[in-house]
Amino acid sequence: MTIIDLGELRDHVTPDPPTRRRPAGGRPYRFLAALAVALLTLAGGVPAVARAPATVPGGPAAAAFVAGGRLYVVQSRDPARGVGRQLVAYGVDPGPPQLLWRTLLPTDGVAVAVWEQGGMVLVVGRTANDTGWETLGVAAGTGRIGWREAGVAYPAGDAVVLQPVEGRGGEPTRTVEVTTGRTLWSVPRPPDDLLFSFGPAGVDRMVFVPASGAVEVYDPGTGARVAARDLRPGELPARPRILLAAGLLLVARDAAGTVTAYDLATLDQRWTISIPLVGYAASCGQLICASRQTGGMWALDPATGRIRWSDDRWAAALAATDGRLLVAAETAAGTRLTVLEEATGRVVADLGGWNLVPQDEVDGRVIGVRAGDDGRLRVAELDPALGGARIRDALTGATGDCRVGGAVLVCRRGDGAFGVWRIG
Repeated sequence: MTIIDLGELRDHVTPDPPTRRRPAGGRPYRFLAALAVALLTLAGGVPAVARAPATVPGGPAAAAFVAGGRLYVVQSRDPARGVGRQLVAYGVDPGPPQLLWRTLLPTDGVAVAVWEQGGMVLVVGRTANDTGWETLGVAAGTGRIGWREAGVAYPAGDAVVLQPVEGRGGEPTRTVEVTTGRTLWSVPRPPDDLLFSFGPAGVDRMVFVPASGAVEVYDPGTGARVAARDLRPGELPARPRILLAAGLLLVARDAAGTVTAYDLATLDQRWTISIPLVGYAASCGQLICASRQTGGMWALDPATGRIRWSDDRWAAALAATDGRLLVAAETAAGTRLTVLEEATGRVVADLGGWNLVPQDEVDGRVIGVRAGDDGRLRVAELDPALGGARIRDALTGATGDCRVGGAVLVCRRGDGAFGVWRIG
């Protein structure tokens, strides 16, 4: 394994400020599209000999996902006419891909997420003609379709939360049994009024935010209402802008330029600070990283709301390890990644530009790819603790559209098939 420091370690660095852009927002399933960044050139320090990959069939409309030591490909069942869909499972851990089973899917459409949970394969995607969303529960051992429901599924401990699709506001959000799709309990609330808080096992809180009246917090496992409070008594009806991070519910008031934090477990008020136009907030190590709608980021103390540091260059924090943060910045050349000291915001290393590889089962690593002058695709583990990048491989024939799970990386090839590599 070659370890490369892609940037000089510096105490004081002032790169050119990035082009400002509002961070991506929307519901959590939109995050499945992941962050795409520009491909730049990496010089030196890569393996001299590229290993030939194993390949599996794909196609122009095919999508590949890596989960549970398997590769799942959703592809046309009639490539010549481009109609119908099938889910094909391959064993890839360890050794070359071995066909396990294939099953015909009941409708056409586009898969956006596939993962394993409780002995089932969950397939979430858009239906044909982009008319809505649906989720399929498929037995991981046999490929038999066990259940099919309209809506977007999210893991929630041992169960699955199923949120209605757009245009079906009369249907409740439900928690369903993974193996059968049987409803365990439901929240008869409009889906547009529900927000999800996420933890290591998926959805850990559901928050009902009406235009007026009490905000309510539910436990997704039991359906119990754990807290309720009117956060805007006496105000005109208008749905507040709510952000969820670090066990807090944050109410952003753009007109006043303030953010007020409430404990998500009790809805007791914790603090109020003056920061304008907050567009997104997330935990980043021991802090909250709040992104400004017009660009830039604040690092906040979750206990007090005190601003530890701020910087107009950064758009979002992507990972935190050992007191360091991996952050993204928009520049004229694309998105660049930088390592910061978490406590101070001091720049530790500039990693340059990378495409981040989506993970269907997150393991804490951040994998990036970018093209080299020789046409090979460089693969690296971007490590904030190291302050650099561990180069894992240089791939021949890969054109991008990659996904990773454990030690298995799958990328689309120029002929439409998928190459499968082991990256250690």
